[in-house]
Amino acid sequence: MTPQEVEKNIGYVFKDKELLRRALTLISADPEFNNQTLEFFGDAIIEFVVSEHIYGWNKTEGELTELRKSIVSDKALAPVAGKLGLNEALIKSVNDVNNKKALPSAYEALVAAIYFDGGLDEARSFVVRTIDFTGNLAQINYKGKLQELLQRNGQPIPNYVRTDAGTPRNPVFIARLTYYGRQFEGVADNVRTAEQIAAGKAYNFLRTKIGTDGN
Repeated sequence: MTPQEVEKNIGYVFKDKELLRRALTLISADPEFNNQTLEFFGDAIIEFVVSEHIYGWNKTEGELTELRKSIVSDKALAPVAGKLGLNEALIKSVNDVNNKKALPSAYEALVAAIYFDGGLDEARSFVVRTIDFTGNLAQINYKGKLQELLQRNGQPIPNYVRTDAGTPRNPVFIARLTYYGRQFEGVADNVRTAEQIAAGKAYNFLRTKIGTDGN
């Protein structure tokens, strides 16, 4: 895969092409010029952006910590990197096979490279539009739980305001809800997940304000 194809996949064009090449280079290919230090820095940026994104989900500190762990784990980041095609772009030794750390490490390094090339806003945007923020949300129908809570308390049913903020190659959908003057936002690569995230945030806030389902 060419650098231009990688840039098209990730939705970001590097001013410094060497940063991109370094982010994709494993130590097996070059002991001196590789992505290890970028990986270290990118890991910290991802934790920060994820923490910032889930901060308003009205969960306990322990719950937020566990959710963040599930979102930034190698197991979660590997398919994100794979979806971006990084597996085809890695620069590595021919003997470097079955390296399960390679893909999540490349994603972390890429986040750092974007940060150094374009700043925090660009790195944050990349993380938000590519990473899976759902955690365990997929197993919980927050849209249904929110609607039941609202109906039980005589409140209007949810009205999701949807925005398509991406491209065909890099889809990004934003769903927003507003209750009691507070906005709840979900961002994902599909409308359904974006709505579930927004609903989860709204539900966790409203159940303590207007009632609880007893769970």
